[in-house]
Amino acid sequence: MAWLSLILAGLCEAFGVVTINKLNNSRNWQSLFLLILGFGASFLFLAYAMKTLPMGTAYAIWTGIGSAGGALLGIIIYGESKDWRRIACIALILGATIGLKLVG
Repeated sequence: MAWLSLILAGLCEAFGVVTINKLNNSRNWQSLFLLILGFGASFLFLAYAMKTLPMGTAYAIWTGIGSAGGALLGIIIYGESKDWRRIACIALILGATIGLKLVG
């Protein structure tokens, strides 16, 4: 259950990153609410996961999912660069995240 919570925390982190851009584009209460909801849920799921998982592993995987997810959502939603080097770097982040799970 801790691993599922950690994955959800990372996904909520990526959602929170997307809502930062949404808040910058349109400053309204809905955008602010979504930002707080995304990061709040992310921290709650991370805290739950860290009751079982080691802090270093949990934090590294959380940031990996959030970073890669934010970059992928930027490509999908906001039309950011799809350069092969950028995709390769995202793959490296995901590979390292999976590696930490396998080694941990």
